[in-house]
Amino acid sequence: MAYQALYRVWRPQTFGDVIGQDAITTTLRNAVATKQVSHAYLFTGPRGTGKTSCSKILAKAVNCLQPQKGEPCNQCEICQEINANSLNDVIEIDAASNNGVEQIRDIRDKVKYAPTRAAYKVYIIDEVHMLSTGAFNALLKTLEEPPAQVIFILATTEPQKIPATIISRTQRFDFRRITATTILERLEYILKAKQVPYDKQGLKLIAQAAEGGMRDALSILDQALSLDNKRLTLDNAIQVTGTVDKKQLEAYFLAIIAANAAQALEDLHQLLASGRSPHRFIEAIIETCRDLLLIKTDDKLLDDFSRSLISPQIVAVHDQISQQQLYQMINAASQTQQDLHNVSRTDIYLEVLTVKLCEIMQSTNSEESTSSLSQTLQDLQSEVEQLKQNMADLQKKIAKAPQATASPKTAPAKPFKSATGHTHVDQQKINQILANATRKALNQVREVWPDLMSMLNVTQKAVMKVSKPVAASSAGVVVAFDYAMWFERVMSNQELLEILKNNLDKLLHNDADVVIVAAENWPQIRQTFLQNHEITNSSAADVKKTKSTNVAVDKAQKLFGTELVELKKD
Repeated sequence: MAYQALYRVWRPQTFGDVIGQDAITTTLRNAVATKQVSHAYLFTGPRGTGKTSCSKILAKAVNCLQPQKGEPCNQCEICQEINANSLNDVIEIDAASNNGVEQIRDIRDKVKYAPTRAAYKVYIIDEVHMLSTGAFNALLKTLEEPPAQVIFILATTEPQKIPATIISRTQRFDFRRITATTILERLEYILKAKQVPYDKQGLKLIAQAAEGGMRDALSILDQALSLDNKRLTLDNAIQVTGTVDKKQLEAYFLAIIAANAAQALEDLHQLLASGRSPHRFIEAIIETCRDLLLIKTDDKLLDDFSRSLISPQIVAVHDQISQQQLYQMINAASQTQQDLHNVSRTDIYLEVLTVKLCEIMQSTNSEESTSSLSQTLQDLQSEVEQLKQNMADLQKKIAKAPQATASPKTAPAKPFKSATGHTHVDQQKINQILANATRKALNQVREVWPDLMSMLNVTQKAVMKVSKPVAASSAGVVVAFDYAMWFERVMSNQELLEILKNNLDKLLHNDADVVIVAAENWPQIRQTFLQNHEITNSSAADVKKTKSTNVAVDKAQKLFGTELVELKKD
């Protein structure tokens, strides 16, 4: 006989064999025992939780020749024929491939005929949500007034797609995801029955990877046993599930807690090189943060199953990380998890996530945050006082200014600040670059940009991956950063700036400056240059026609408003 998969060999044959759905099986068993079986049932829930198995068990129980307290005997000819799928009175229909109105009309025409051998004719319609609107309408009348000896069992994973008129005519049972502990007990029972030795830690990984589906757990176990029929090992379970090895995750997470970005990136590359799934890796980060959060909230909240999967070394350093940092790490990992579904280079996003997690660990505590806020307020107050002084000086200059029109001058470059208001941009250098910027020069920089990245170390490369050149000339290159926070870090890192300039000089064979800006400020910086460039190139005749081009008047109007500024002749 051909080999049968474990989920087929160990499919439940009685209500007592079904695990994790005690409330449902007890209700169905009592209904059969008291002969209060409904004419239509709706079984809903995730895949692999027992919907189809309970449907077949119910079909056997209502037709069994020797029922035992609502359970089928599995010995009589009716039960054996149903187990062999050879009884004509039990009809299984896959709605995914038979979803047309014609198939349902055929059922409606045949349902009026009495069963040939069994007491009840049972229709099991799997994935019923796939039926078309016309098919649902054809089924509706039959469900409303069915013949006495007919039972309909509808199974689906997406009950929200079934019309309410259909649901209201059935008894609905919601199958829940099976807990990992329950799945583990069932897998241990099966391996003991097969007399196969196993590593319990590997079995726990399979139970966790099944995500509440018993059929998925058996399929994964079947695959793991195919690697080594003699025993189930932890390595086989890791290889089949793609789960991150506990030792690898431990080394990575300890580097994150220590805010050692270089070591964490190295551990990440080793982990990916070993063939681990990026999606499983993100899940492992979230699960570890969740476990630490439960431990910090109340040590008793973490169950024994989850505690056995987390590294004791990680648990030992949970005091070094705050709850607020755990929240931020979970949010960052969740966002990256969403991004991974739409990208091909998952390693880049994981590298960026790694640096983000290290920055979260470097973040200040609440006292330092309060101190920083206080310092920011002091800086703002100083700037306000300086502006007031500038306005007073301008008022004096305007009062003393002669009527004659001043010659046009280039508006002074204004320093721009980053989003956090701490790092200034050298507008003068940017103006020098933009004055002679060309598309050809920018394309040359973009061509050598990958070579420039390859000349950096792992940490520098991870930071610079969120940057790009936006303007270039013989005088230098302007580089924009997507995140203001990383722009500030690079601005304060003179070593990295020197490395960028020296390497770029080698690649382009010239002596060019490297100026970095935040991407959010770049449009305003460029617009300021264009406005100043227009003022410089305007003719003297145009300047004489309008007094607003006077630099002092322009500044006064910008500071006080055109309504408050009045020009008087001497």
